[in-house]
This record gives sequence, C-alpha cells and structure tokens, in this order.
Amino acid sequence: MSQPFRQGATVYLSHVWPDLTIEWHEERIVASSKAPLQTLSSAVYGGGFGAAERFVNWKVPLTYDCSDPVADFRGMFGEWGYPDESTIGFMTAAKLTHASVMEEAGDQFAIVCVTTAGVSNAARAGIGRPSFSAYAAGTINTFIMIDGRMSSSAMVNAVIVAAEAKAAALQDLGIEDPLHGGHATGTTTDAILIGASQSDRYDSPHLYAGAATTIGNAVGRLVYETVYESVITRDEP
Repeated sequence: MSQPFRQGATVYLSHVWPDLTIEWHEERIVASSKAPLQTLSSAVYGGGFGAAERFVNWKVPLTYDCSDPVADFRGMFGEWGYPDESTIGFMTAAKLTHASVMEEAGDQFAIVCVTTAGVSNAARAGIGRPSFSAYAAGTINTFIMIDGRMSSSAMVNAVIVAAEAKAAALQDLGIEDPLHGGHATGTTTDAILIGASQSDRYDSPHLYAGAATTIGNAVGRLVYETVYESVITRDEP
C-alpha cells in the first residue's frame, strides 16, 4: 500500500526528490516545490502552460456550486495564505486520505505521482452523452511531478501516456460507464498536472515521453499503479 495519509501521516517527504513535499489537510492535499515547476495542466485554477510552486487538490462537497470556481479558489488561497500567482488549484469530491503516492528515480529524472479517485461518474470516451452528466460528482485527479528536463512536446506526450494508463487501470478494475456500459476510460471531470523542474542538474532534456521511452514508461506505470490503488480502496475506511 502506498497511501501514507490513511496511516495518520500528514506530511509525505519524497525519497527521490528532497525538494518536494506533500501535505494532507482535512480539506486539501498540497504538493509544494522549493523552486517553480514548468507546468501543463487541466486545472480549474491556473490551467494550461505556466509555472507554479504549489499544487492544491481541494476537497469540495458533492453539493458544491461550481458556477465560479476561480473566484472560490482565490478566496480559499487567501484563507490558506497561498499566493495566487504561484498556486494551481484542482477540485475533487474523492477521499483525500486515500490518495495514492508513488515515486521512482530513473534515467535523468525522478518522478512523484499522486492520484485521488472517485468513479461515481465513470464514463467511456468516444460515446455520445448528455452534457449535464459532466457535472456529476466524482473525479480522478493525478499530479505527475518530474524532476528533470522536458520539452513541451514531451510534456504533452506524458499527458497521453497518463491518460492511456488510467484507462488501462480502470479496464483491469472492471469499472464501467453506467450510462452506456462497457469499460470506462475515466470520469467526466478528470484532471491532470505535469510539472517539470527543468533543472540544469540534468545533462540533457527528454524530447519525447512515449511509452517506449524511459521517462514515459515510468509515467505510465506510476499512473497505472496510483489510479488502481486509489480506485480499488475507495470504499475502504
């Protein structure tokens, strides 16, 4: 098991990346880096390409009114003492205590992967569905933080590998789309973060991150394992 916060811990210190810390609070999980990371994400707050030092996975109730999440994040950042310009924000209704954390050091990189998962609105991509179903509760949020140098295209490549690995984990778990049947490939509200240190401590950048590269293979395995663990334990105390 790689769910440190189920055991009562509130802080996780990375073994492969000493500058990275993950903290659990009752209403949020926060990953913090000592230096800004170059980011690519689908975050509610601060999404797209950018740079940030702090990454928040905020637990909201199933009844959360999502009419203005950006304003809500700004209010919460002020309450928590986080600067808007260097913080990226995600939302979830999943159990934060069941976050799965796994890490690995490899060829010119170190990766820390954190996933929280709910599958109440599991969905299969590629099938038509009514748009209102996108607002059901439940989501899979994955933070993939990489100490290493990556090209922008490699970061996009990592998103592809991560999405494939998530879909594979859900298929192996037998998670189905309740609307159409068949294996789910995710949920209607999944979100992802790729954060790269771009540190000059590494000799050369990773230009690609497909499944056959060392870095892409590691991303795929860590995403698969964290999604699998967080989903399979979601109903456990």
